[in-house]
Amino acid sequence: MLHNVMNNTSETNWAKLDALSELEIDTSDIPPLTEEFFNKSRWWKPVSPLNALVQVDPQTLSWFQSEGDGYENDAAALKI
Repeated sequence: MLHNVMNNTSETNWAKLDALSELEIDTSDIPPLTEEFFNKSRWWKPVSPLNALVQVDPQTLSWFQSEGDGYENDAAALKI
């Protein structure tokens, strides 16, 4: 039976990683980007935003409205 992977915690020392300068980061295992790589690559145009109707409770709508003009854009920026 699989254990809940969301219970796993990272053992990465993020503070130490954040403290590294660009010169201290070892990139020797990363292959160079060759002309062949770029010849095989494709450019993808970002997908246009999708218009979707989302129901929110009255208290949530009131809170967004209390934030002032442009509350529609603020609400639309939420990641659902």
